[in-house]
Amino acid sequence: MLAAVRTTRALDRVVRSIVEPFTPPQPNIVFVLTDDLSSDLLPYMPNVRRLQQRGTSFSNYFVTDSLCCPSRASILTGAYPHNTGIFRNTGADGGFLAFHANGLEQDTYATNLQGVGYRTALLGKYLNQYSPSRIRTALGGPYVPPGWTDWTVAGNGYQGFGYRLARTVRVVQHGFRARDYLTNVLAREGIDFLGESVSEGSPFMLNVWTFAPHAPAIPAPRDARRFAGLTAPRDPSFNEADMLDKPAWLRDHRPLTDAEIVRIDKTFRDRVRTVQAVDRMVGRLQRRLRALGVARNTYIVFSSDNGFHLGQHRLTPGKLTAYDPDVRVPLIVTGPGVPAGRTVDAMTENTDLCPTFAELAGAPAPARADGRSLVPLLRDGPDTAAAAADWRDAVLIEHHGNVGGAGDPDAPPAGSGNPPSYEALRSKDALYVEYADGGRELYDLAADPFQLSNLADEVPPERLVRLSGQLATMASCHGPAQCWAAGHSS
Repeated sequence: MLAAVRTTRALDRVVRSIVEPFTPPQPNIVFVLTDDLSSDLLPYMPNVRRLQQRGTSFSNYFVTDSLCCPSRASILTGAYPHNTGIFRNTGADGGFLAFHANGLEQDTYATNLQGVGYRTALLGKYLNQYSPSRIRTALGGPYVPPGWTDWTVAGNGYQGFGYRLARTVRVVQHGFRARDYLTNVLAREGIDFLGESVSEGSPFMLNVWTFAPHAPAIPAPRDARRFAGLTAPRDPSFNEADMLDKPAWLRDHRPLTDAEIVRIDKTFRDRVRTVQAVDRMVGRLQRRLRALGVARNTYIVFSSDNGFHLGQHRLTPGKLTAYDPDVRVPLIVTGPGVPAGRTVDAMTENTDLCPTFAELAGAPAPARADGRSLVPLLRDGPDTAAAAADWRDAVLIEHHGNVGGAGDPDAPPAGSGNPPSYEALRSKDALYVEYADGGRELYDLAADPFQLSNLADEVPPERLVRLSGQLATMASCHGPAQCWAAGHSS
């Protein structure tokens, strides 16, 4: 009798599988966002290189602003800085306090994924100015923004040791033992979150946002003496010979001294050493996903909030410019249906991540999102080719400059580059920049990929008029329809 009942139930399941449409489970997402990681570090990250081999890389992926907080605000909301109002790390137009005061936390990919049943975690760095003790809840615990199931965030973790972590209900002080090294702590916390989510049977989105390799780029103790003698890459723009055609803020930079080049090489070694722990974390998370049996249904996304220059155009270590070392960063995606070993050259931007996460999860994108989901580019077939053919021609970069002043924590070191405010248009074959002081730059990237020869005073005026018009349209666009149309040249 029992055998007959089991047979009947088995037949019922077969019939239902034929009659009822199959609904695939919601995929999981792991998003590793590094801080100031430039593409020249990837050759020293074997686990990340394996991600590239197993997934799809975006070779023309850019950030809206080569500064931490504005970039992260665009990632969370999918909106350009001119729509978030976040242009700096502090002040009325930047930082966590402005993001919070402007109500931007109420509509992010975290809130929307949580709204369709996802467990969400943010581990590591949030937005500049966030501190475990800055805002307290009525119960005395640390402030946790809407949308996060699990919150393990440091305010100032740049040193890697001696930091405080705001956990979901309490603040924990970490010391200076090897096991306190922040990237390793984030790896352990991430592994725990994966296990808890699988045990609960919930889809999850794990965000591990490292402080590494941001300055002072302190490596894990085990990596502190590795890569001795390594030097920074010397591309043709390193210590550029002729600067007469550069804009006013950069034109008079003197050549790098021998001492500055020694410091640049040391900085590069420290950055390579610091990302070793990040790379091991990526490998550990992958192994845990496989052990839990969910790797095949999990997307892994690896990127950076901005890049970093080291000697290009005579600049000492820093960011903030519209040049490729600062604004062009890695984006690697693996997961269900994502082709292995493929490179996509479509013009993509960090505003695209938020709608991408929303579409993968079956959630609505935030109402203010200006970006476009990358999901059509993550497939292999005729629809992918059609999407690539119709993709935008250019992306927008915008920056509020002249950062500095007495006591300003945002002030970049002298010689590292502190341009005035600018807006820039980046296409596959050109970089066009307009500065608030009237300066302009135009580079033909097909002939001049290292941005050495500024053609702004040489090209026909009508070309500058056309580029300036498209830039103005992009810099004032609102919403996905307007910004998508603005990204296509007429």
